[in-house]
Amino acid sequence: MQPNNSSQAYRSSQKLGSSARQTEAQALLETARMMDAAIGGESNDAYRAALRLNWRLWTIIQADVSSVENPLPEEIRHNILSLSVFIDKHTVNALAEPNGRKLRVLIDINRNIAAGLMMNVGEDAAMADAVDTQPQPATANAGGDIVA
Repeated sequence: MQPNNSSQAYRSSQKLGSSARQTEAQALLETARMMDAAIGGESNDAYRAALRLNWRLWTIIQADVSSVENPLPEEIRHNILSLSVFIDKHTVNALAEPNGRKLRVLIDINRNIAAGLMMNVGEDAAMADAVDTQPQPATANAGGDIVA
């Protein structure tokens, strides 16, 4: 079974230099922005298009998390899959009975997950900077000389 074009685009963007977390956070925020713009709008088409885009994004996330090659710990994978099942059901309900409050739930989920992903990226970068700036302890080499 070949991956779909969305999945291929997602993976190729990772290879071009943006980290997986940054890519996921950006995608989640963009779909949240589109859903937010659709709330209270005159166009039912914009509402449905935003929901469908979010649904496709979460389908890609489901496929990635379900992969045996996914490096996430089992508990996190299970939690993400549980959340994606909720999003599937909620999206079907929101498509069947359009309502801005139903979009707000999905917007909040996307924004919270994106914030967590971006926080982790920042923490990783801060940790790497802290490690790089820490003085290295002096050690003794095989001859007993102190090496800085």
